[in-house]
Amino acid sequence: MNDATTISTNSAPIPVAHPPHSTGEIGVLAVNLGTPDAPTPPAVRRYLREFLSDKRIVDLPRALWLPVLYGVILNVRPASTARNYAKIWREESDESPLRYYTRAQAQGLQRALGETAMIDWAMRYGAPSISDRLTALKDAGATRILILPLYPQYSATTTASVTDAVFDAVKAMRWQPAIRTAPAFHDDPAYIDALAAVTRRSFATLDDEPERVVISFHGLPQRYFEAGDPYYCHCSKTARLLREQMGWTEDFAPLAFQSKFGKEKWLEPATGETIRKLGADGVKNIAVIMPGFVADCIETLEEIDIAARELFIASGGEKFTAIPCLNDAPEMISLLEHITRREAAGWID
Repeated sequence: MNDATTISTNSAPIPVAHPPHSTGEIGVLAVNLGTPDAPTPPAVRRYLREFLSDKRIVDLPRALWLPVLYGVILNVRPASTARNYAKIWREESDESPLRYYTRAQAQGLQRALGETAMIDWAMRYGAPSISDRLTALKDAGATRILILPLYPQYSATTTASVTDAVFDAVKAMRWQPAIRTAPAFHDDPAYIDALAAVTRRSFATLDDEPERVVISFHGLPQRYFEAGDPYYCHCSKTARLLREQMGWTEDFAPLAFQSKFGKEKWLEPATGETIRKLGADGVKNIAVIMPGFVADCIETLEEIDIAARELFIASGGEKFTAIPCLNDAPEMISLLEHITRREAAGWID
């Protein structure tokens, strides 16, 4: 079983000579994006190969995309990405922050629910895989499993890709468990409250409150939005609700999108350009919050807290705060319990 939890089994009597089995348990599988196993080019190459081969991530025709992926990207990008992972790698446990916090979230949820359900966790790309953890839950007796994608805002590139992998795994099972999938929680009051609580705690550690707070989400190609992906709308609503909760204006807390990849047009404005302009306009003290990530990862710790910080200082800024993600804060565990109890209604009390 995954190292996040201990699974109990159903010990009801079975007929003599019946094959060993366990049934009747409730399972919850929390799923985040994924991570390399090590901050090395070979490990990053394996991770990027799986990630960038997913048609949900890059929907270009395979005849056009695969030569670029295998001929250029997988030969060039792993070395630089590995260096970036090395900057944020947790040496004490030899893992990425995303893996560390996803496991901690699952452990916290298990403590909150007790013996009500078996909690496990997986990564969409890399290890532990969705298929392996679903099989482990089923083998431990879970006949009803709630899938909990750890993406507050829905996108076909994230949430839908998780459910693709879930049902691909279930298709291979002769005895399939009942499956539920939790929806996006971009406007859930418990989520907005959690963001506000973590932000206020972060501000309480500062000598001076920021002059601006950039609300930065992971980017998405513009054509995905035009094709009907609700991600931009979900991000915009999260930003609006957070502003209302914190008493911020849109000018004080602009919305922006980070992590652009490739040459096509992505959602705008870009986080980097927004931060550069604030520094150039004379703003000296800013913070960046990244509500689309529930756990700190390379996009928050390296792209924002390191690279964006350097950009702001180089542009004339002086003070830069990267507000932590929800990680394993008590509000995050309460949020996960709230979602689990709601979406597993009828399965658990």
